[in-house]
Amino acid sequence: MNRINQKLQEDKKLLSIYFTAGYPSLNDTVKIIQDLELNGVDMIEIGLPFSDPLADGPTIQESSTVALKNGMTTDILFDQLSDIRKSVSIPLLIMGYFNPILQYGVMDFCKKCREIGIDGLIIPDLPLDVYEETYEDIFKEYGLINVFLITPQTSIERIHQIDNASDGFIYMVSSASTTGAKSGFGNEQEDYFKRIASLTLKNPQIVGFGISNSETFQVATKAAKGAIIGSAFIKHIMQYDVNAISGFIKKIR
Repeated sequence: MNRINQKLQEDKKLLSIYFTAGYPSLNDTVKIIQDLELNGVDMIEIGLPFSDPLADGPTIQESSTVALKNGMTTDILFDQLSDIRKSVSIPLLIMGYFNPILQYGVMDFCKKCREIGIDGLIIPDLPLDVYEETYEDIFKEYGLINVFLITPQTSIERIHQIDNASDGFIYMVSSASTTGAKSGFGNEQEDYFKRIASLTLKNPQIVGFGISNSETFQVATKAAKGAIIGSAFIKHIMQYDVNAISGFIKKIR
């Protein structure tokens, strides 16, 4: 069974952390992953930096720019992760835009992911129909779960299509805005969380965008399986360096 599916079966609310590979320094990637697992994080999304990250807010955009200036590439990331399964057992996903994956070669990229122990991919700009028509067989051949995103504007019909095509979890974007930490959620977002929960989808949902502290984590996970924190974590290591990860995680739960 895929590590993501195993983790989703655990009787707990899951905390997933996103960070940009190659940030703040090129060779911080492995240390960040190891420290996150050591401090009780359930899943990790490793961001593959891209020069035009349209869905990302300023914090993640800045981290991507720095990572690219540091020299991060897909090949370097794969080299860094080549022995990651000797020290890390929690699910690892790569999150990024489709262009770098396409340039690398989709089959070669998926094959490399399986070799190093990546469990899933989150590709916000890969449409569902294109995935099903062209790439689904490749992803499944290499044991990769493809995670789709929904937003408050996604139609019920589309949500059910995504649920039927998914075999892990659904990434539930909390708002229509770009990524970024927020101080809290309003009634509209909480109603959205409840509305999705009422659909009783076959795949659990994990909330992303706007999770920044214990309060937003608790609200987001009332009706969902877990939550993803990205910008707030990147801001933390931006301010306190990668040696202060434990302090951040302790403040979440």
